[in-house]
Amino acid sequence: MASQTRKRVDAVDSRSASVLVRAKDGSAFSRCGDCKKNVPVALIDMHNCSLEAKIKMNLDAQVVDQAADAKKQERKKPKSKEPKAKKAKVEKGKKVKDPNKPKRPPTAFFVFLDEFRKTFKEANPDSKDVKRVGKEAGEKWRSMSEEDKKPYLDKVAELKAEYEKAMESYKAGEVEEDEAGSDKETAVKEVEEELTDEE
Repeated sequence: MASQTRKRVDAVDSRSASVLVRAKDGSAFSRCGDCKKNVPVALIDMHNCSLEAKIKMNLDAQVVDQAADAKKQERKKPKSKEPKAKKAKVEKGKKVKDPNKPKRPPTAFFVFLDEFRKTFKEANPDSKDVKRVGKEAGEKWRSMSEEDKKPYLDKVAELKAEYEKAMESYKAGEVEEDEAGSDKETAVKEVEEELTDEE
């Protein structure tokens, strides 16, 4: 048997490699009116059906530009080797974190974890694997009964009560500050004015 050389044919639309042919509904297939088969829009010319059906399907097909190729070409700009000047970061959406605001209390597990770390370190003084400590603490916490967890839950309740009292006093101080004119707002305005002056 003599081997025949085969010609390679790519299934690409002849119009251009950078465009996609789609049906009006955005699908890659179009239904033939005569034989009721779904035919790939790019291969309508090869479909064996009546000429009228081919013409109708060709009219239904649309050419859709590939936006991805255009974006890739824009990204390939030559980079200069000069360092860029750093801009001052001013994020408008984020609030400035108040250092005087009380921190939220930890959960019962984290109270337990603090105690567990100490006992684990005493039992394993040479171990510095943080991941192992967390894993073993989690396993022990899951195996504990509600009675064993009760001291930690009580401690969290106390910490939460202290936090709520601290938040009430903090909010009361914040209201007085707002009435007198907030120092934070004036500080933010001053920074914004300095940035506009530099430009």
